[in-house]
Amino acid sequence: MNTSEQRQPNTVRLWALVAIIVGSTVGSGIFALPQNIASVAGPGAMLIGWIIAGIGMLSVAFVFHILAYRKPHLDSGVYAYVRAGLGNYIGFTSGWGYWLGSVIAQVGYATLFFGTLGHYFPVFSSDNRLFQAICVSAMTWIVFAVLARGIQQAKIMNGVTTVAKLLPILAFIILVLFLGFSWDTFTVDFWGHAAAGSVFEQVQGIMLFTVWVFIGVEGASVYSKQAHSRADVGRATVIGFFTVLLLLVTVATLSFGVLSQEELAALPDNSMAGVLEAVVGPWGGALISIGLCLSVLGAYISWQMLCAEPLAMMAYDSLLPRKIGSLTNQGAPWLAQLICTAVIQICIIVFYLNETTYIFMVQLATVLYLVPYIFSSFYLILLAVRGRGFSEDDLAPSIGYDTVQISAQLNRRHLGVGILALTYSLWLVYAADPVFVLFGALAVLPGLIPYIWTRWHYRKKIFNSFEIGVVGILVIFSIAAIIGLYTGSLSL
Repeated sequence: MNTSEQRQPNTVRLWALVAIIVGSTVGSGIFALPQNIASVAGPGAMLIGWIIAGIGMLSVAFVFHILAYRKPHLDSGVYAYVRAGLGNYIGFTSGWGYWLGSVIAQVGYATLFFGTLGHYFPVFSSDNRLFQAICVSAMTWIVFAVLARGIQQAKIMNGVTTVAKLLPILAFIILVLFLGFSWDTFTVDFWGHAAAGSVFEQVQGIMLFTVWVFIGVEGASVYSKQAHSRADVGRATVIGFFTVLLLLVTVATLSFGVLSQEELAALPDNSMAGVLEAVVGPWGGALISIGLCLSVLGAYISWQMLCAEPLAMMAYDSLLPRKIGSLTNQGAPWLAQLICTAVIQICIIVFYLNETTYIFMVQLATVLYLVPYIFSSFYLILLAVRGRGFSEDDLAPSIGYDTVQISAQLNRRHLGVGILALTYSLWLVYAADPVFVLFGALAVLPGLIPYIWTRWHYRKKIFNSFEIGVVGILVIFSIAAIIGLYTGSLSL
């Protein structure tokens, strides 16, 4: 058995990184997108919303692109960037939040997977919650068994499911574009007078849905340690982002040209199937349902791959017990994967007992994902303001850039990207239901136990003054969540 000091080989190439981004980002959200958007907005507000969301999420994607460029020696960027700039505990909190978000999303993905099967095979439906929970548990452990054998097997599974799930989506785009799209239908209520609220309120409502459908755009950064080339991390992030954005905008726009806003809003969760069924008949709905199952399965595999990485890297950096970063001879972080799978199993039981909905799971996961987005953006701002990240200490000699300083113009550009990404990420937190912010704090707080124990064990400084303030905020929010649970004003 290898130890955590043994690094995995740099074998993940550009298109494998792009597949990880597309595989983890294009999950269940795109299949529910027509109904989600139509429930709050008309076509005009939708297009404005996509412009805002595209700029905002592109800025987030460029944050990781730029950080991979300015800090090429940092591994597992979604966590390591924050740790390098803001301290060990802030980095740990980002990694812990990202990990928990992935764990909770796993339960949501698997639940939706079997819920979709339940439409055709009633034994898997939500009416049989116990059997469904058993099936979710079984699938989780099967995926663990595959992942524990090494990243190569996981890459093959992810690549196959990514291609397989994109085919029904592409079929939807082609069939709707040439057989079902009507310009008159698209423009009949362009500004959504049938929707509640002004155009601004419609746009605001759309923003809440864009958070979930774009989660995963940082996937290449998580695997920066294993990338064949550090330049591939940035390129994969940009390519993956625009691929996902194009798919999302196309599906949402074409749907408004087939059914009216009221008809789209009345569709079930798998609303893309309802749109295609209106164009070509029942076989179209069945085709998209198959695509949904493949998509969710692919995202499930991708996220179970991703969620072990922060644990392994935090163990490598002595923020968690180093044994957690242990690798098999095939380079798989087996103990981190085992912990992830065990915690997923616990969440399955908790959510089953509380009859937690899929929507609740993904909204809570989304808030947790925003933690590293916010802190990574803040770190880029610090680097740009200080003009750092290109010094001889920070820049790998093989990169070949001027190691004395970078131009003021480039620093200003990076500063603008960081400010835009930070503003957008904070606004998303503000727009979220406060319930999920409180539960997110409560979920992050238990991480203090292994963190403090590990830092004490290695005789390392536990907190700096800024981190003490962050811990205080977490404690206050967690107490509010516990009081809400006790009084019944909050529930899972």
